[in-house]
Amino acid sequence: MLNTPHTFLQIHPKDNVLVALQNLTRGTSVNHNGQNIVLITDVAAKHKFAITDLQPADPIYMYGVLVGKAVEPIEKGAAITTKNIRHAAEDFELGRRKTDWHKPQTGEWEQKEFMGYHRTDGSVGTANYWLVIPLVFCENRNVEVLKDALVNKLGYKRPKAFEHDVDNLINLYQTGRSIEEILTADIHGTPSANGQHRVFKNIDGIKFLTHDMGCGGTRMDSDSLCGLLAGYITHPNVAGATVLSLGCQHSQASILKAEIQKRNPEFNKPLLILEQQKEGTESHLLQKAIKHTFAALMEVNKTERQPAPISKLCIGLECGGSDGFSGISANPALGYVSDILVALGGSVILAEFPELCGVEQELSDRCIDEDTARRFISLMRVYNRRAEESGSGFYANPSPGNIRDGLITDAIKSAGAAKKGGTSPITDVLDYPEKVSKPGLNLLCTPGNDVESTTAEVAAGANIVLFTTGLGTPTGNPIVPVVKISTNSAIYNRMHDIIDLDCGTIIDGTETIEQAAERILDHVIEVASGNVIVKSQQLGQDDFIPWKRGVSL
Repeated sequence: MLNTPHTFLQIHPKDNVLVALQNLTRGTSVNHNGQNIVLITDVAAKHKFAITDLQPADPIYMYGVLVGKAVEPIEKGAAITTKNIRHAAEDFELGRRKTDWHKPQTGEWEQKEFMGYHRTDGSVGTANYWLVIPLVFCENRNVEVLKDALVNKLGYKRPKAFEHDVDNLINLYQTGRSIEEILTADIHGTPSANGQHRVFKNIDGIKFLTHDMGCGGTRMDSDSLCGLLAGYITHPNVAGATVLSLGCQHSQASILKAEIQKRNPEFNKPLLILEQQKEGTESHLLQKAIKHTFAALMEVNKTERQPAPISKLCIGLECGGSDGFSGISANPALGYVSDILVALGGSVILAEFPELCGVEQELSDRCIDEDTARRFISLMRVYNRRAEESGSGFYANPSPGNIRDGLITDAIKSAGAAKKGGTSPITDVLDYPEKVSKPGLNLLCTPGNDVESTTAEVAAGANIVLFTTGLGTPTGNPIVPVVKISTNSAIYNRMHDIIDLDCGTIIDGTETIEQAAERILDHVIEVASGNVIVKSQQLGQDDFIPWKRGVSL
């Protein structure tokens, strides 16, 4: 439970900075642990100020860990800025195991279920999709042709937003209205519904995943692409797939099949692989694809939702457009959700390795054995070294938006981001694009890029993604619901069309972290059962970007 004052917060007793919970002006007097601190600068909400005088090279602590060092004298009561501190983090090494943890009470959750799609490998989907995938970018146009042919006729076409608005503008223009009249006119209208019912009522949609990979890059990237696509094909939210191959590219169908077998040796979903250089004309290729896809849809439509325990959930944890409140509201709420799910026997994925910089020692110590810890340490060091060899490094991770809203070093950002993983032991460490095979908290090596990381978490098996944001982001996924959770109420109220839940209630003191977590988990069960359609799905936000293992932060 976190009880926060109305104006400031000390996150950890070791911290020598406080977080402003609202805009504080110069001259404001703050009483902290019996000490009176007078602010000598303005401090914006989400930013930090020193509680003691600091000299150059003095360490700065948040969340109880080193997050930076002073580069110039900083007086008590002064704001911490990019000008007076630099990124710094403690070194890390193989330490002793620290796997004891306080399991949350799970009594009220143990009998709860969601309605999902059961697969023969024992996994359970929160949705039921058919995929159409190119093995190489050369087939993207053919995938788009199939999309044009299938989506509308099968009842999956979305109403086109803003077409009515354009019709109204054309009418105003044709009736001689001026530019000023057009700019001030109310033109908004509701898009007309498609008017068609789904032909296959138990199939949530056909998703068409295009990309710019498969050939012309490194063999490592083309092989990783096959692994990523295999993760989607074997995913519990997928009923089957149509795969288009040119034939001569690096990403061969044989590699894809081997990656599928690696993830599921008894794979038995419908899988159609068509090679254009063997099939002949595009017309023949596409007609065959349509015919065989339709036949397969007839078969997989027989699958219906059935009850499943929530231990069958695999939750992906993400953050994007983070702010200075992320690590004290939405992220720790997700951490408590993670702990509940782990205690129930479910799976959780914490990714975005550049955003674990500075907390490596804690995370490696929480690994269940030394081999797992060594793998995490190795992946972190290799990733950062490659970034530095390319002229960057984890220190360059915070975006301008992050910095503007209080995350001025990567270590500050990372210490807050890691809170999404809760406190449970780490049962496995995965490299991209590996798949989760163990219950509990899994670490997955991905970049901090929102879409690349979300894409990878889904390939690893996440059937729900919980995504915190302080600045707002529309990120979604083609086959998995992405639940967007705000860190502050202001952004939720301003961008409620793309954000599902608000954790600003923790900042204003109307809800504890535990209460917010329980509300989130209730919502997850409804989403997993298909009773609630998340905002990113409502908007058709089907983001899919494979990671090229060249440096991406």
